Amino acid sequence: MIYDMKTLERLVAEKLLKIKAVKLQPANPFTWASGWKSPIYCDNRKTLSYPEIRTFIKLQLARVIIEKYENVDAIAGVATGAIAQGALVADELGLPFVYIRSTPKDHGLENLIEGELKPGSKVVIVEDLVSTGGSSLKAVEAVRNFGCDVIGMVAIFTHGFPQSTSAFKAAQVQLTTLSNYDAVVEEGLRTGYIDEDEIATLQEWRKDPAKWDPDK
Repeated sequence: MIYDMKTLERLVAEKLLKIKAVKLQPANPFTWASGWKSPIYCDNRKTLSYPEIRTFIKLQLARVIIEKYENVDAIAGVATGAIAQGALVADELGLPFVYIRSTPKDHGLENLIEGELKPGSKVVIVEDLVSTGGSSLKAVEAVRNFGCDVIGMVAIFTHGFPQSTSAFKAAQVQLTTLSNYDAVVEEGLRTGYIDEDEIATLQEWRKDPAKWDPDK
């Protein structure tokens, strides 16, 4: 089935919340690996354990790639979160698949890109989650340094941070996501997952997550 992007964002948000791949806890914030305090935690690996949702996401990512990125030669997944999803999408599209390490392997061939990627290929990169965009754009740089053309990136979810939007624009990378922070908050409110009085906290955090203090 073909959905407009607004409907798709809502549907994916609903599915992520349903299986708790995304958790919203404004009153009891999480601590990210970066040390940031956050009212949201996203683990899209959980979608792989639910066949119906896994297939839905695979098909929608594949559809986006077909519609937005013509003449793609290969799919690349960003390690580790997008390796499985990227491979599923590549299989659906009948395209070669590689994955991109965060750092080169420390033995053997010391590969940064695993699999066989032909120089000059037009590549779409698959991510599971985009936050600040740092690791995603490092993957873009790795593919470009290999002599390939990154024609776009697709992801399941983005927090939509301003710095991420600016970074992707500066790197000249078109990012398309199935859902986003705003859609999750709206769906969370609609389904009673969060209360109206928690919206202000969620919006305040997104403005400057690095400096957000839940105790203020």
